[in-house]
Amino acid sequence: MKDLFNTISYTNFGDFMNLKLYHASNNIINKPNINHGRSNADFGKGFYLSLDLEFTKKWNSGTNSYINIYELDLNDLNIKYLNQNKEWFNYILNNRQNNDLLKDYDVIIGPISNDTLFDTFGLLTSGYIKEKKALKVLKNGPKYIQVVIKSEKALNNLRFINYISENDEETTYYRQLVKKDEKKFLKKFYKILRKETKILR
Repeated sequence: MKDLFNTISYTNFGDFMNLKLYHASNNIINKPNINHGRSNADFGKGFYLSLDLEFTKKWNSGTNSYINIYELDLNDLNIKYLNQNKEWFNYILNNRQNNDLLKDYDVIIGPISNDTLFDTFGLLTSGYIKEKKALKVLKNGPKYIQVVIKSEKALNNLRFINYISENDEETTYYRQLVKKDEKKFLKKFYKILRKETKILR
């Protein structure tokens, strides 16, 4: 698979490298907290952000909510980059069992698991499907990158810039787009599942 990180856009200011990031919430979050997230999320506990504004709007499930905008200074941070491979799959699998193997990193950047985005009931990381086949299924569908702030050091490098207000009409529009994405993904998901396993035969 082509390296996803060729698509990441950096802004350089002298010796500093910055990422523009987004986070959807029912609140304006000018002081994020890395301890509020679930420990069994894809990349463990942390403050989750996206590089993609359109993606953030799609997955903003609240009403009359906000898209918080940040800038992350990557300088002097210990960053782990993950692609959709065995390491990525095993890291997600371990985190869903509350076992974070990458606690020493300040920031983790990598693809979101499609069975997190769409309603496949965690089937692919349940252990019921063999790892190689599960990974093949997960590589299909839309590919979005998430950035997770894991340490207080990284949190201090995250600067709140502004926010965008979203009304109910906008939220409804983007949720309709998500349903279309989900329908396409699930069609491919079950097709590959039938081919690669004995499930649904």
